[in-house]
Amino acid sequence: MLDAVPDLDTLVVAVGGGGLIAGMAVAARDRKSDIEIVGVQTTRFPGMVNAIKGTHHVQGKSTIAEGIAVGTPGVLTQEIIASKVDDLLLVDEGDIEQGVLMLLEIEKTLVEGAGAAGLAALIRHPERFKGKRVGLVLSGGNIDPLLLAAIIERGMVRAGRLARVRVSARDVPGSLAEITATVAEAGANVDEVHHQRAFTMLAAQNVDIELVLQTRGQAHLASVLTALKDAGFEAEEQH
Repeated sequence: MLDAVPDLDTLVVAVGGGGLIAGMAVAARDRKSDIEIVGVQTTRFPGMVNAIKGTHHVQGKSTIAEGIAVGTPGVLTQEIIASKVDDLLLVDEGDIEQGVLMLLEIEKTLVEGAGAAGLAALIRHPERFKGKRVGLVLSGGNIDPLLLAAIIERGMVRAGRLARVRVSARDVPGSLAEITATVAEAGANVDEVHHQRAFTMLAAQNVDIELVLQTRGQAHLASVLTALKDAGFEAEEQH
């Protein structure tokens, strides 16, 4: 990395047992003594952070970053990290999910959860790295296809590109057609439709229609809701 980009300011490396970052720290310090080295752990497996910083973060039982799900830090690596690594940061599961999705969508690069930990740190702590030239280590691409599909879908929901909308309407012929036509005219695509007649507080002649919509983002979703309301329907996003 330093051969390719000699003026890197910071290296951000995922930390499990500490072997990867310890080796990189030794090599990087030899090449560029003033380079900043930052380690990243998930909040569910903060063993190295606790050992180095003296904190007492509670360890969880599972994480999508399985490659760094290490409960007990290595003895030798802990010593190297304490002397050669500048900082250790924690990231949440959602940060890692977003990192996986961003790398896939923007860089067309597939990584596993642990491989996205470095980018997750930038997502969680943007001010910490503002204005710096940062090198990220993408450490592994072994991700289960079903997990990847779930991460993509959840990411689309967070971005508003996949949204669940509840529309209240009269339970008469043509209501659904009018609703879907309004959605189509607003430029959204209907992914799923569910009628709810029994489990609702509406009057007996009314119906709740739950739509799962594909949109272009939050602004587009807002315009779809406005179009439905302008057409005379009660409509709101469901979270």
